[in-house]
Amino acid sequence: MKILNWFFIAIGIAGLIGVRMFEDKIFYDPFLDYFHEADKSIPFPPFEWGKLIVSHLFRFILNLFFSCVIIHFLFKNKEWTIQGALLIMIVFAITFPIYLYCIQGRFEIGYLFSFYMRRFVIQPLIILLIVPMFYYRKQIVQKG
Repeated sequence: MKILNWFFIAIGIAGLIGVRMFEDKIFYDPFLDYFHEADKSIPFPPFEWGKLIVSHLFRFILNLFFSCVIIHFLFKNKEWTIQGALLIMIVFAITFPIYLYCIQGRFEIGYLFSFYMRRFVIQPLIILLIVPMFYYRKQIVQKG
């Protein structure tokens, strides 16, 4: 049974890597090249609000799904999987409107601030905090 768990964890990790590897083919994001160049002097790219929002939501759903697969098969606890999903959704609900505000202001709020808000929106960074937190929690539960 442990082999099957590790298989699904590997599938979750591969899914997250796949979302990142094929981001330019799967998602509409005119800001990929803008931030990839890391040059503030290049012109602000034209974009469509609707396509951008739908694309980011789709990417979030994929990242959320693969993150939940990882959490579930690491800890085998449905309640923790739901809590992890809620934490990820809360972070997205906070950062996504801030990122959209940054776009609306053409990143005048700050290039680096906008860059990092974008990272929290498009990357599942929060899982890097959730997994150690739940691992610690598991150790505490086993001792108590």
